[in-house]
Amino acid sequence: MTAPVRGLGRSLGTVGVALLLATGLGTLLQIVCARLLSPAEFTVFSGFWGVVFGFGAAVAPIEQEISRLSAHAALDGRPTGGQAVRTALVGAAAVLVAGLVTLVPVVGDRLFSGDRWLGVVALAGGLGFAVQVALRGLLIGHDRVRPYGGIVVAEALARVLVVAALVVAGLTGVVPFAVAVACGSFVWLLFAAPGLRLLDRRAEGDPWPVVVRRVLVLMLGAALTASVLTGYPAMVNLLVGQGDDPALGALFATVVVARFPLLLLSPVQTMAVPVVVRLSRDAEGRRRLRALLVKGSVVALAVAAAGAAVGWLLGPWAVRLVYGPDYVVGPAAVAGLAWSSVLLGVTLLLAAVLLARAQANRVLTVWFVVAATSALVLLLVPGAAVDRAVLGLVLAPTVGAAVALALVVSRPAPGD
Repeated sequence: MTAPVRGLGRSLGTVGVALLLATGLGTLLQIVCARLLSPAEFTVFSGFWGVVFGFGAAVAPIEQEISRLSAHAALDGRPTGGQAVRTALVGAAAVLVAGLVTLVPVVGDRLFSGDRWLGVVALAGGLGFAVQVALRGLLIGHDRVRPYGGIVVAEALARVLVVAALVVAGLTGVVPFAVAVACGSFVWLLFAAPGLRLLDRRAEGDPWPVVVRRVLVLMLGAALTASVLTGYPAMVNLLVGQGDDPALGALFATVVVARFPLLLLSPVQTMAVPVVVRLSRDAEGRRRLRALLVKGSVVALAVAAAGAAVGWLLGPWAVRLVYGPDYVVGPAAVAGLAWSSVLLGVTLLLAAVLLARAQANRVLTVWFVVAATSALVLLLVPGAAVDRAVLGLVLAPTVGAAVALALVVSRPAPGD
């Protein structure tokens, strides 16, 4: 086993524990909110959740790009240069622009069912995410695993603690819970000091135009990614326009919990980027990497099929057990969600490999295919809103995983 792979294994052990804790806390938060809100209210909350975590997913490439820059710096025995700062600033500016768009009445009314305060809170949470992911990329690129895992856990824990305080104070509405979600985006304030010591803002790097182009391409791809992860409820609300449908609320409750672990897969993506950088430095490492990715994708298909079978048999019962009798979801919906969640995880990891190779155009291609497939299903396929939403979340990741694998194993295109 090569040294980079052994290093990844050790890091995964530490970050894996952090991810398990964060996933458990995030799932607990969703269940509590669903129990305290009506299905119609939870549909609105899920739309907000989709937007704020959509911002988080949109800036995830900032974390991976800065981890790539930091990995190269660490291999050269130097701090990360000022290009990381420029990358973070471009990401924050893009979030600000996107957030202001969601405040436009014709958009905000569909996303937040007319509650403008939810749009303001989502924008604040997105800006906090932009700084947080930059700091995480800096830490993991220099193999600072413990503070990195600390941020992952603290983010989820902060939300749970704020919600608990709100419940004790008797504030149990959509807007207070939304504020609690946004608070988690600012835990980076507790971890800023160790990250700043790894940064040399005076060091030269790519000029602003190059940085802006690369970051915007990556963020556009990530925004498309967000539309089929935790942002899927927001996408359905926007394209279908039935944001207070209780049946959709039950489906969204299931989607958000199932997709949340995929959002937490971002640290694994970020950790994979430096490893791919190291393996890609010689022909033998590239051969091993390609074989590993192909075998892993085949195994993932088997896992997705098994997950779909279990979801069909036990999913509807499990949803009612967790959320209560008002949340009714059919077996096909849960089976499709299980299948798509596994394939989305595969697609995320394959996209991280492309990013480590600095193939931003290919990353954008993958997520354009995924988002476009989902949007076309929602807009063009006849039938009930729930049926269209389920079909979209099944087809899009299936097509996307196939495209991503083909791009990873093929030769680089000119300009990549």
